[in-house]
Amino acid sequence: MVKQKNVCVIGAGVAGLVAAKTFAARGHEVTIFERSGDLGGVWEPARSYPEIQTQSPKELYRYTDRPMPESYPEWPKGPQVHAYLTDYAREHGLLPRMRFNATVTGMARRSSGQPGWILEIATPDGSVARQEFDFVAVCTGQFNEPQTVSHPGDDAFKAAGGKILHSAQHTDASIVRGKKVVVLGGSKSATDIAVNAVNAGAGEVTLVYREPVWRIPYFIGGLVNFKRILYIRAQEEMFPGWGIGAVSRAAHAMAKPLVWANWRALESLLKLQLKLKKCGMVPEQRIEDAINCSVPIATPEFFPMVADGRIKAIRGTFDRYDGRTVVMTGGERVTADVAILAIGFKLGVPFLPEAYRNKLVEADGQYRLYRVIANPDLPDMGFVGFNSSFCTVLCAEMAANWLVRYCDGQLANQPTATEMHRNMDMMLHFKRVERPAAGVYGGLCVAPYHFRHFDELLADMGATIRRRSPLVEKFTPPDADAYARFLASAPNYRVEAA
Repeated sequence: MVKQKNVCVIGAGVAGLVAAKTFAARGHEVTIFERSGDLGGVWEPARSYPEIQTQSPKELYRYTDRPMPESYPEWPKGPQVHAYLTDYAREHGLLPRMRFNATVTGMARRSSGQPGWILEIATPDGSVARQEFDFVAVCTGQFNEPQTVSHPGDDAFKAAGGKILHSAQHTDASIVRGKKVVVLGGSKSATDIAVNAVNAGAGEVTLVYREPVWRIPYFIGGLVNFKRILYIRAQEEMFPGWGIGAVSRAAHAMAKPLVWANWRALESLLKLQLKLKKCGMVPEQRIEDAINCSVPIATPEFFPMVADGRIKAIRGTFDRYDGRTVVMTGGERVTADVAILAIGFKLGVPFLPEAYRNKLVEADGQYRLYRVIANPDLPDMGFVGFNSSFCTVLCAEMAANWLVRYCDGQLANQPTATEMHRNMDMMLHFKRVERPAAGVYGGLCVAPYHFRHFDELLADMGATIRRRSPLVEKFTPPDADAYARFLASAPNYRVEAA
């Protein structure tokens, strides 16, 4: 019988909630540390920009045991997602396990060679407590610490009455009403904020972006939900995967002309539908070379607003502030009252000791994580929610189910340290050489290989059911209800209380 462990979950967002639920369901003692005052991660109201909504349809952005309410729209808004997560936490008894306003500031291995970790937890009153755990699930994800940037003259800009906000700080639409707004960034959050500023009554709105990127509309051609094109196994199989043999490589070579035609047709359709030429925003990169977690969904009103001048789009970035003017790298000058920096988040695990960070992250920023979840050089630890994708919630739940079995030595294919290192080396080569697009965000992106990733995790867990009917499996997106059945077919167990 597996012994009960005292498990720490760091983070109470999408990944932290499902990790806590999964470990607790096995019978482990679970404590959740969340540095903010509420659960939800990026969906916490205190850090959500106005009108934020999911990029994925609600049937792809859900846990396997809890559908989103039927009353929700297909792409739920931020408050709806937060309510869904709160209900999930309440249903699974997670709220009493949470320690809010508790920031993990450091950790160290237990002394005398004992397994587990000692964590340092800081609270707002300045006190620091130390607590020991047998296992740590890091669930801070990729959108934890806002990226920072400073430009010359920013202090004078603020002294003159200008506001500079990171997108995570922009939570009140009234701030932009009647103001001249400049948004820095090319992500979906940047285009969302620009559109919302127009709709909120901003006087002028300018978006400054480095280069045009392919964006996918909710409905391709105005008719077909993008999930039925980009989230299916048939499309995924157009991309050569990792570790394939000579026969598979030959098959991909033979299909190359058809695959090429497929992508050129999609590009032509997107150029026409989104009026990319009129907006002067036709990407230079081929779409198949860009598909990964950084391909954003097109904010519905963005391109029409650029086309008719309600949003001025400038290619470049900020060079400096000159009084109440933002000067761009190309020399353009834009008077601004509010500058919103949609520049993303820092990727890292700052509370991990440097010696262990060096084992986790290579010099070029690529993460060494087997199955994007664990590293044998970081014992008694795993990562949930770092396997980013277009279906984030399902990815996190699959990782949590794999990790609890890895922690307990209950994987059907429990890997040795040597096997894990060999696989990590192979995956790093794939991301650096064979498909560089897979190396974005430190290589922590499984898109477009959702099904391949899930297949590996289910096989490791010993699931006896891993596929639906052939046609359904080939041409429909991942289905949370189906994956609930797949997970249920894996061997189950409960730990023995200490």
